[in-house]
Amino acid sequence: MKKFFVLGVLFILPIVAYLFFASGVNNFAKLPTMTIGVKDVTHFNSLDGENVTLQNKITILGFFGDNVEFKKGNAFNLNQKIYKRFYEFKDFQFVIVLPKGQEEKVKELKAELSNLTDTVNWKFIFGDKEDIETLFNSLGSDYALDEHLSTPRVFIIDKDRNLRGRKGDETLYGFDATSVSEINNKMEDDVKIILAEYRLALKKNNAYREK
Repeated sequence: MKKFFVLGVLFILPIVAYLFFASGVNNFAKLPTMTIGVKDVTHFNSLDGENVTLQNKITILGFFGDNVEFKKGNAFNLNQKIYKRFYEFKDFQFVIVLPKGQEEKVKELKAELSNLTDTVNWKFIFGDKEDIETLFNSLGSDYALDEHLSTPRVFIIDKDRNLRGRKGDETLYGFDATSVSEINNKMEDDVKIILAEYRLALKKNNAYREK
């Protein structure tokens, strides 16, 4: 019996230890900062006339360009897989950038999204070509806007207007909204991590104030 017990400890204990520490890494790892100081969007016009900012918000930033009808699939993917799950978290928002003149098409898109969920934190903003390019370039990513001022990629911006993503074996500045598997297997996990970061920071601040 002692022999089996010792063998069991030798084989099982390392596995348990690995699972414990792996879980700890996943739960408490921070999402890498890719670019510091993304441009704010306060000078863009919003669909509803409200003031939209990236500062002090956790933002999913997208660029739909002037071909909104071809970005509906992206919007529905993001809405179902990310937005619906997290939009009730405080200070979480989707900000979609488009050229001026796309307002009516966006109203149609927002109406369709409204049939699926509360669109209170879907923010659509409009600007000139130069403003859109300047904002996109401030991300410092290895992607480019196409001739429609759009990209299938969406980006996670933290409350300090820093771009978050992945470094290491797989460098990711943004996530492909046309790929349900990438949204499910990568983007969802990274959104969870950044929200957990701020929840943990809030708990620490509250604990400090109570002392």
